[in-house]
Amino acid sequence: MVAKIKSGKSLMGALNYNENKVNAGKAKLIAASGYAKNYEALSFYDKLFRLKDLADRNLRTRTNTLHLSLNFDVTEKLETEKLVDIAGDYMKRIGFENQPYLIYQHFDAGHPHVHIVSTNIEPDSRRISLHNIGELKSEPARKAIEIAFGLVRAGSKKNEYEQIENLQIKPLEYGSTDTKRAITNIVNEVIRAYRFTSLPELNAILNRYNVNADKGSKDSVMYKNGGLHYWVTDKNGKKIGVPIKASSIYLKPTLRLLEEKFKLNEYLRKPFRDKLKIKIDKARTQARSLDQFKNALQKADVTVIVRQNEEGRIYGLSYIDHPNKAIFNGSDLGKNYSAAAIIEALRYHSTGNLAVSIAAISQKQAVAKPGDHQLFTGAQTHGLLEELLNPLDINGSMPNQFGPKKKKKKRRNLNL
Repeated sequence: MVAKIKSGKSLMGALNYNENKVNAGKAKLIAASGYAKNYEALSFYDKLFRLKDLADRNLRTRTNTLHLSLNFDVTEKLETEKLVDIAGDYMKRIGFENQPYLIYQHFDAGHPHVHIVSTNIEPDSRRISLHNIGELKSEPARKAIEIAFGLVRAGSKKNEYEQIENLQIKPLEYGSTDTKRAITNIVNEVIRAYRFTSLPELNAILNRYNVNADKGSKDSVMYKNGGLHYWVTDKNGKKIGVPIKASSIYLKPTLRLLEEKFKLNEYLRKPFRDKLKIKIDKARTQARSLDQFKNALQKADVTVIVRQNEEGRIYGLSYIDHPNKAIFNGSDLGKNYSAAAIIEALRYHSTGNLAVSIAAISQKQAVAKPGDHQLFTGAQTHGLLEELLNPLDINGSMPNQFGPKKKKKKRRNLNL
């Protein structure tokens, strides 16, 4: 169990936060302590006025709001009654047993958790000190409750990482699990297991799990300090939700740390280069289209990432070799494995005639980096083909070197 405590100056703000969640169907009130009515009969103003009545008895104390959450392991299935009992025990242990408080169960994350709203002003106007309450009262209460209720303990970071290493990661579905925990698991496992040499290569792997590493704009403080944000992405690659800072993840995978990994991985992935090339060569000879090529490699447990610009033009291919946990760009393997070379070979295989070889001259139109100049248009390519296959012009004449020899005129002898 993890307890997070926030003290504040607005009872209205804390109450509104939870009530808005209720109205959105993302939370519900499950208990109320210190109220005259049953919790189900309480109106919004009943909830607010009971707390505000106490807070107004000590106007000198500006920090009069306690808003906390109790968070449980994602594997725990806790009934409502048990959540209420845990919350009540916790409030007793931190010295709020006699204070009125409201318990809300939330459903907007993948892990079970409750929010509790109360005030630290007592009926006699005295103030319950919130100074260092986390270390002095909350932490001992948390440990005792974990034992008393048989909860999963909030283990050390070392133990958490050992669990992550043995975890089978899968694509993240936003809202179906604890976002921070899921991102942490995916990022830590990918960085630990895969050999990548750049941020785009890392993202090519992370994107398969609906996660993206973003270094921010060039003018941002994060970019200048070498930090990163990790986002959840939808099926179209669009960022959603709230990002997680690299510094809040166990390995602290900031850009500066990753740059050290880039250099090491350059060396570590070399032994798998030739093995991957063999798989690509085999797939290239069997395939007749890019989709067939990708499917053939998928059967060999190699994922092909096609990189395209906004106009849909292909400018690169990347290969994720899952058995060996390595990623290579086509250009890293050699020019025969670049996007242009692969697509040229696939086109030749699909037709098997000379036209494809000549069409390869204009390949840079379909496979080009943004800004590259097109060598020939389709009409120009067709014209070139006509010239190569039909040397006769429209009128049936031939080039001079192939035409009939002209008869030489005899020189008249003027001396006769």
